[in-house]
Amino acid sequence: MENRSFKIITLGCKVNHYESQCISSRLLKRGWKEAINIEEAQIIIINTCIVTQKASHQSRQAIRRAIRGKRRGALVMAIGCYAQVYGQELEGIEGLDLVLGNGYKDILDEILEGGRVRDPNRYTKVGFSTNWSCPVEGFNVKSRAFLKIQDGCDSFCSYCIVPYARGPIRSLSPEKVIEMLRRFSDAGFKEVVLTGVHLGRYGRDMIGDWTLLRLLKRIKRENLPLRIRLSSLELTEIQDELIEMILNEPWLCRHLHIPLQSGDDEILKRMNRSYSSSYFREKIQYITYRIPDISIGVDVMVGFPGEDENAFKNTFNLLKELPISYLHVFIYSDRKGTDAFHMNGKIPYEIQHHRSQILLKLSKEKRLGFLRGCLNKEFNVVVEKESKKFPGLLEGLTDNYIRVIFKREEGLLRKMLLKVKTIEIKDERYVFSCRC
Repeated sequence: MENRSFKIITLGCKVNHYESQCISSRLLKRGWKEAINIEEAQIIIINTCIVTQKASHQSRQAIRRAIRGKRRGALVMAIGCYAQVYGQELEGIEGLDLVLGNGYKDILDEILEGGRVRDPNRYTKVGFSTNWSCPVEGFNVKSRAFLKIQDGCDSFCSYCIVPYARGPIRSLSPEKVIEMLRRFSDAGFKEVVLTGVHLGRYGRDMIGDWTLLRLLKRIKRENLPLRIRLSSLELTEIQDELIEMILNEPWLCRHLHIPLQSGDDEILKRMNRSYSSSYFREKIQYITYRIPDISIGVDVMVGFPGEDENAFKNTFNLLKELPISYLHVFIYSDRKGTDAFHMNGKIPYEIQHHRSQILLKLSKEKRLGFLRGCLNKEFNVVVEKESKKFPGLLEGLTDNYIRVIFKREEGLLRKMLLKVKTIEIKDERYVFSCRC
């Protein structure tokens, strides 16, 4: 191929986006060029997701759009979780040249070496990645960096296909984590988000009793000029010592994202979740009591098999009373291969949708209440970008996950850390602020 250009289209979670950045970085190092759109690319890579039926549908749509819009002779390939679990479904799409599971993300640059797929048939088998730390250069358009330190899940919640898509627990070594954080720091980043498929299980596959908490203590000793943000954590894996660490260490962001899924105990049992609604209530109340102004986001699922009106009411009431900041609302999707796929009591989509709208409205109320409680206070902000919503102004993120807007001044560059004071709320999710 004379035109060694590629375009990556990514669906799904932060881990998927991180892995796409890794693939991009490796291809760039081999002399490839990143195309602006699919029409210019010689290789089009769709990094797929299957966590819900909607995600699967969006993945198939993205593949078909790439096939329709590609230049003559271009190659279209599907990688990722959809390819890992339901690859046979994708192989039936006419015009799709290659289907690769998650295990090939970390060697995709080798597969494409020389500008062509070398012996495509040898790459049709699936596997799981074991090496996924990638160069800093892949994040040169970001003001915050993401570092995937864990992959895989062994919880097997009854609704979830992720363990089959991502495989067993694998953790990035503490030495490699520290090396990557140093590189991010040297590159000028002020925040790194530690992410994983099941982040709270970090270290369980390693010798030496490594845990996420122990890793954070190791990071603290480095004294790097970085703040660290944690992605999603199960509530049962947030120890009191971690809560105290978030309280007392300014470099550890006051922000937690915690899956609830349901506030009804019977539904939680059917989901194979390892806590009760009362445990969730008491732990959230304790966290918010100990850590002022902490932002807590919650994942919640509606329409799980057997979720009657009373069960949904239990979920709504629990969320309404808790001091949380926002919700991520998901509609249950049947996933072939999961235990829930065979359960009775499926909920019609119209009811699922109605319940999701109720919780989305509650999420807006929670967000506004949290923002009001944070007005007229000082926060450290990572400067990110020029605001598209408010032209002429800059945009950044506080440690407790508030998106703030402030005046552009000479010398304010991306990746800087500033202190601001919040003034007023705009459009229900932005806060205007001034420099301190």
